[in-house]
Amino acid sequence: MQSMSVEVIEVGPRDGLQNERAIVPTAAKVAYVEALVAAGLRRVEAVSFVHPGRVPQMADAEEVMARVPRVPGVRYAGLVLNGRGLDRALTAGVDEVNAVVVATETFSRRNQGMSVDDAVRGFGVIAERARGAGLTVTLTVAASFGCPFEGEVDPARVADLVRRCPGAQEVALADTIGVGVPAGVRRLAEAVGEATAAPLRFHFHNTRNTGYANAVAALEAGAAALDASAGGIGGCPFAPAATGNIATEDLLYLLHRSGVRTGADLPGVLAAAALIEKELDGRLPAQLGRAGIWPPPAH
Repeated sequence: MQSMSVEVIEVGPRDGLQNERAIVPTAAKVAYVEALVAAGLRRVEAVSFVHPGRVPQMADAEEVMARVPRVPGVRYAGLVLNGRGLDRALTAGVDEVNAVVVATETFSRRNQGMSVDDAVRGFGVIAERARGAGLTVTLTVAASFGCPFEGEVDPARVADLVRRCPGAQEVALADTIGVGVPAGVRRLAEAVGEATAAPLRFHFHNTRNTGYANAVAALEAGAAALDASAGGIGGCPFAPAATGNIATEDLLYLLHRSGVRTGADLPGVLAAAALIEKELDGRLPAQLGRAGIWPPPAH
């Protein structure tokens, strides 16, 4: 992997916090984002525009967006599931929208309250409106590797879904329940790469301790971007047994020690994780904050 580069997209403020039981104060969320931006992360998924009754942690999305630092080169994304969410995202001033289509019918109905066909149609409307407003559009295919209700997901099924969703400037493949392995990552990257010319982005959960191996496999398979969450926090409220995202600091340690450029500052990300840890119950899943950077930084 020497001399490679990859974009690391920070999803802690959105995907990381959405599953937390205790509501994190808006000021603490903004401080978390500020620290991440100061650490050199240039794409941050900051909020989601979903019904606050379903994801109460994201009820303050507009206030968060009104207070995050507007730094040249930094782009903020919001997750949207429907036209109402897009209206809120446009008003709040996000730079990108992340629209989700689920790979399986049962999970789609339980997670989004709609069929896959309806989600595909909805994505088309969201993509057209968002691009017309000058926003970048990411299509995320949730449960790309496996579904808690229907089991294994065939890469061909995901590729077909991507073909049905033109208009995305980026395609993110999400291992929502953390069942993927490197061989499956390679198969999925190949299948979806044949279905779209859009850059591929991968989103891994470390539920079964395969997240970092999967990230390396994705990079070697041509991924342009990898999602991660400072502190390793996260999960899906509607995915049984889903646990944290791969941790930004642990991923950066792996990448930087392997000669992969990211543009992010590892000590700065550790500082951001320490900030959010104070707001959460229990120890963060990330390892680097406990083990320390190696070699130790010179003083």
